Amino acid sequence: MPTATQKKPTRLNIRVSEHQKEVLTKAAQALNTTVSSFVLQKAYSEAQSILGNQGQFRLPEKKWRAFVRALDAPPKKSLKLKKLLTEPGVFDA
Repeated sequence: MPTATQKKPTRLNIRVSEHQKEVLTKAAQALNTTVSSFVLQKAYSEAQSILGNQGQFRLPEKKWRAFVRALDAPPKKSLKLKKLLTEPGVFDA
């Protein structure tokens, strides 16, 4: 994350209720920082966590083997799926 001394060329504006602003201000004061720095730091950290969780996950060895077997297994036959993929759809005229 950019440090306080690095130039930040873009701006982000948000609207908050009075109560939300009070809570954010109190939290920033508790950490001896500005509201902008507090919100940026917390939002950036949460965004990284969310994005990181979408790309990887961990499983115990036994569950990992079961997961890999399921991925490697041939697909189950489904007449409904076959029909869906072979017949014209509502937008295919």
